[in-house]
Amino acid sequence: MKQAWQQYLQIIQQVVKPALGCTEPIAAAYAAAVAARQLGCKPVRLEVVVSDNLYKNSMGVYVPGTGKIGLAIAAAAGAIGGNAEAGLEVLAAITPAQVAEAQELIDAGQVQVSRTSAPEFIYCRVRLLGLDAEGTEHSAEVTLCGGHTRIVEQRRNDEVTFTAEQGQGGATGAICDGVDISIAAIHEFATQVEFEPIRFILQASELNGKLSDEGMNNPYGLEIGRTMQQNIQAGLIGEDVMNRIVMRTAAASDARMGGASLPAMSNFGSGNQGIAATIPVVVIAERFGASEEQLARALIMSHLGAIYIKSHYPPLSAFCGNTVTSAAAAMAMVYLAGGSFEQSCHAIQNVLSDSAGMVCDGAKASCAMKVSTSSGAAVRGFLMALNSHAVSGQGIVAGNVEQTIRNVGQMVKDGMSATDSTIIDIMSA
Repeated sequence: MKQAWQQYLQIIQQVVKPALGCTEPIAAAYAAAVAARQLGCKPVRLEVVVSDNLYKNSMGVYVPGTGKIGLAIAAAAGAIGGNAEAGLEVLAAITPAQVAEAQELIDAGQVQVSRTSAPEFIYCRVRLLGLDAEGTEHSAEVTLCGGHTRIVEQRRNDEVTFTAEQGQGGATGAICDGVDISIAAIHEFATQVEFEPIRFILQASELNGKLSDEGMNNPYGLEIGRTMQQNIQAGLIGEDVMNRIVMRTAAASDARMGGASLPAMSNFGSGNQGIAATIPVVVIAERFGASEEQLARALIMSHLGAIYIKSHYPPLSAFCGNTVTSAAAAMAMVYLAGGSFEQSCHAIQNVLSDSAGMVCDGAKASCAMKVSTSSGAAVRGFLMALNSHAVSGQGIVAGNVEQTIRNVGQMVKDGMSATDSTIIDIMSA
């Protein structure tokens, strides 16, 4: 296998992984669970310090297994009953009794959450205090930076026990640095690599498909998927390809943001973006009768394409990442429909032209609306591309897909930092 292809597989396996619950509060739960393991006694007080963006994405989303919202319950639940070995599924086995114990700490004023200016958009520091059997106080502290599970420092009783230099792995945003990667290279890899090394990506279809079923069958969040289904049954809208994609994708997001205790296959630290990279592709695969191998190739194309585009800007920002994820999904949809590489590029251009201005105002139930908007744009962009219609040289969309991707990155990095600060100020008022 080509060296670059091996790097692509490593990238996918590093940032396409199961995650239970919105990954920002789950990052705090994970840090707290690691700190509790190191503490060695029952925690009696928690101090949680996070970056503005991690705070923004934790304010309005349910923490799975708790029925509650926010960083305080996420961190407390992680400290009391989290499984530090489970990564982003840290709260998968949390019990009602442990949730009640975590809530008692919060009610007693023993969980403090604050914001800080941090060098990375993803930053979380959790400090635990506890008493051993003899009544001696102990402390444990864990700092995450640059990734939702990327520990850069651990302390016990104020002594450093671990630093990032002792571990492996860089910040999530730098994952494509030094890698020879492009949309053309991704398309070639996805269509030509042997099937067996990429078979694992089919788990994305399984996990995110179950979330979609959960959102269709049970009331979560704004019930966007279920509402569309009701309108189809009432004859107000039809169950065509676009509406089915939007309905199924939104339903998965409904369930995820509503606190369903089912993991999503995430992409670049986001469950919703993992959903957006998966469900539209699966629906199109069903529509065209694609084989298991063809679906796997399309999912690789979608997920790796999304990772590549998102590597051009910070992982948490004022920009809703579902836009570019849906652009990558549209690229994969063209492949499943028998389209050319040129048409796949057209699909990306079309989607980025359609919805690249969508902002991120935190993780919450209404994220499912943004997921539905971007997945609808993916279908429009895909259908236009199949008919060889493409946006080119208009606005931020350049004459070629690589320059368009760079333009989006520049827009987010250079043009939206003030937007991000304003959104956070509004939400915190």
